[in-house]
Amino acid sequence: MRILGIDPGYATVGFGILDYQGMRFSAVEYGAILTEAHTDFCGRLGIIYEDMNYLLEHYKPQCIAVEKLFFNTNKTTGIMVAEARGVILLAAGQHGIPVHEYTPLQVKSAVVGYGKAEKAQVMDMTRRILRLEEIPKPDDAADALALAICHGHCAQPDY
Repeated sequence: MRILGIDPGYATVGFGILDYQGMRFSAVEYGAILTEAHTDFCGRLGIIYEDMNYLLEHYKPQCIAVEKLFFNTNKTTGIMVAEARGVILLAAGQHGIPVHEYTPLQVKSAVVGYGKAEKAQVMDMTRRILRLEEIPKPDDAADALALAICHGHCAQPDY
């Protein structure tokens, strides 16, 4: 199964593509979709949409794991992230790729085995599970890979 993990944002969208077969993960590609701060918001959404389409067409994931949003204190930023997330979900829907949502607690539990794990623990376990020499950069890419690992551990074997 090929899984695309997505850590949504509007300045940085982390992505991580994994193949999961026989209880073993292998990293295919990871990185970030970046949008420039001086770009108007609609332009940023357009960049995210175009880059998502590229990832979906080029790597052909069978499913997408995306972080479920929760709103903290800054509601304006949360709304902007939600709008970027909507563009990501739109691209997935147009390609007919199922999307699965996971909370940070679920990701931490699936990757580390402890729902209150620190970010550094999740990043290090992601590196270990994928047998990488270094923790993936940027942090958003490491988070996206952790989401993909979470889905691999939680997925039903129907695809």
